[in-house]
Amino acid sequence: MLALHASPRPPTAPTRIGLAIAGGGPVGAMYELGALRALDEACDGLDLTRLDGYVGVSSGAFFAAGLANRIGTAELCRMLLDDPGAELRLRPDTFLRPALGEYARRLRRLPDTGARLLADLWQGRGDSRWSDLVTRLGALVPTGLFDNRPIEAYLRRVFTRHGRSNDFRTLDRPLYVVGVDLDSGQTVQFGGPGWDDIPISQAVQASAALPGLYPPVELRGRHIVDGALRRTMHASLLLERGVDLLIGINPLVPFNPGDDAEASARGHRFSDRRIADGGLPGVLSQTMRTMLQSRMQVGLARYAQQYPGIDQLVLEPNPDDRELFYTNFFSFSARRRILQLGYRNTLADLRRRRDALAPVLARHGIRLRADVIADRPRSIVAHLPAAPRRTETTARLARALDDLEHRLARPARMV
Repeated sequence: MLALHASPRPPTAPTRIGLAIAGGGPVGAMYELGALRALDEACDGLDLTRLDGYVGVSSGAFFAAGLANRIGTAELCRMLLDDPGAELRLRPDTFLRPALGEYARRLRRLPDTGARLLADLWQGRGDSRWSDLVTRLGALVPTGLFDNRPIEAYLRRVFTRHGRSNDFRTLDRPLYVVGVDLDSGQTVQFGGPGWDDIPISQAVQASAALPGLYPPVELRGRHIVDGALRRTMHASLLLERGVDLLIGINPLVPFNPGDDAEASARGHRFSDRRIADGGLPGVLSQTMRTMLQSRMQVGLARYAQQYPGIDQLVLEPNPDDRELFYTNFFSFSARRRILQLGYRNTLADLRRRRDALAPVLARHGIRLRADVIADRPRSIVAHLPAAPRRTETTARLARALDDLEHRLARPARMV
């Protein structure tokens, strides 16, 4: 599903392009990467590793940071698919390691909590005994099921190799990773003033700390959690900095089962299931999706009024997609299937909206490749280029040569 807001007035050349990527857990991340790969293949003149600004929230922060570090979509695909040719393979246990340290910290509170509870009962606070019990015992519940420190360690390895940087201040392009201060509810803009000295790997770890699943990340004495608590994409960080084209990706939309008589619905393994039939997880998932998308739609409508001279292109899944909704939130076995789904859906959106989209993209120097978007059975894996074999030295040399080629070609594109 593609949403397009075309500015009534053309931008001045050369144009500035920004990318905003929302969060969505591991499954949403796979969908986002499929969409990014489709854009990369289908759009001539769009270099996703050389945009004029990036903002990432939660799982989207990993891709924003990777692209800002000049890691292309092909390499990102290899990393998340655990491909043997990947530079650093991302394994499922990186995300799903139990937070044993957090469990132990909570258990150490048991004696003190029990003593306080007994004191309350001894003092005869009859009216508040049950509420005190719930409050006291609540302090023993871990703040997260899984440990997010392995995620930070993995990202640190990725961003300190091959000439990349784990420092916001040394990147070629502006990068913003968004988190929320749990105690105050205020937005924390990593990469912005006052927060640009935090390592990128820690910023992504904090931005992806979804409450209940991962514990808050303590930075400077503040507990930081998932940036989606305040906004879905935080695209205003780019709009306020004068981009001419905003590309946004949001992988979470409310599911609309539609008519179960349709052939596609009947053939699905959950064809007989309504949302409530999935129990509490299904209800919570639909609630979260509805809130996130509704909030984003309100923001985009406001942005169109506040920034009328900026073209906006936002990619989302189709609301009737059962496969995406019913895939387990933390399923890594489904990653290739969801990656392909995001890839083909995006190509289909570009194909359906080509007449309206092509002239908007053209004024930013981007041309849709007819051969790619017309290839309906196209496979993301089949079209991944072979992984280059590079040492640290050759990777740095290739990066320097790429920089030189880009600088030499820039005047020609600006004429």
